[in-house]
Amino acid sequence: MSTIEPFVLGDRPVKRLGYGAMQLAGPGVFGPPKDRDAALAVLREAVAAGVNHIDTSDFYGPHVTNRIIREALHPYSDNLVIVTKVGARRGADASWIPAFSANELTQAVHDNLGNLGLDVLDVVNLRAMFDVHGPAEGSLEAPLATLAELQRKGLIRHIGLSNVTPRQVADARKMVEVVCVQNQYNLAHRADDALIDDLARDGLAYVPFFPLGGFNPLQSSILSDVAAQLGAKPMQVALAWLLQRAPNILLIPGTSSVAHLRDNLAAADIVLSDDALTALDGIAAPAAHG
Repeated sequence: MSTIEPFVLGDRPVKRLGYGAMQLAGPGVFGPPKDRDAALAVLREAVAAGVNHIDTSDFYGPHVTNRIIREALHPYSDNLVIVTKVGARRGADASWIPAFSANELTQAVHDNLGNLGLDVLDVVNLRAMFDVHGPAEGSLEAPLATLAELQRKGLIRHIGLSNVTPRQVADARKMVEVVCVQNQYNLAHRADDALIDDLARDGLAYVPFFPLGGFNPLQSSILSDVAAQLGAKPMQVALAWLLQRAPNILLIPGTSSVAHLRDNLAAADIVLSDDALTALDGIAAPAAHG
């Protein structure tokens, strides 16, 4: 891993290149993985390589990824921070269903604790579900009150937010201490530029998901050209750009392949020149009209 400075998530320093466990479940993040041994190997390789921030949820599977994490890594090393999220459940048809009631959120926290084999969860992100596919306005007051009560009981150390609007972030911060925001953000999808900078000023983490998604052919060709010049892979360049975009960005690229994991972690060693950054920054311009 590179010399990029760690960032404090809650009260724990983590390396800025972490690991997202979503892809350890079956197709559509539903059911068991095709190769459980491979899933275990990826987690063990990640931690052996120095990763100390793992992102998961008990609605991945459901219950699949957390049990794999426990099997692979329990008892956990003292420096490992496991972040989970609540606010949704899975239908029998693999659909994503809002699960915002006090009972559902409380059950989700207990399920995460049990399946991960933990007494307290480091960080729990509340995933807004007003629109399954992206942030949409709506009040988070009641679910945050539930999480705050679970925090007071000692089951949660820190609270974060996922799939949220800037207004929801501002409102939530009046109610609870928010330590991170997890939204879609990448080279082509940059709606959260201002939010990232606001959070950086306050020392709060921003965790982008889908770091390589939604590119049109022109955007993909720009990324590929920069990667070719650097002798790197497009995904590595996209991750390197995110690391250089702001010091509070924590990455959680997911994979079920050890080889792909090593490629992802190598992105921390890529330093993008001003020319490369200019070319990559230009990728967002066409997306603004799309």
